[in-house]
Amino acid sequence: MGKYVTVSVKIPVELKEELERYGIKPSALLKKAIEQELKKREIQRIKEEIEKVKPILDRLSIGEVVKLIREDRERR
Repeated sequence: MGKYVTVSVKIPVELKEELERYGIKPSALLKKAIEQELKKREIQRIKEEIEKVKPILDRLSIGEVVKLIREDRERR
């Protein structure tokens, strides 16, 4: 994360005044909100991927999974 870009947002004056009253820095708040939203979207994307492969995984028994993991480890 070495490079940065500037993102600007226009908000009503009243919101800016309330932020100042509570000592909230808009940049820190926006960074946190953006990070949280991206994390939420990534989790959703992963859940969707899991749903796609779930029918395949449901056909595998625990024994088969253990066997495949062992075979993979032995190849290393």
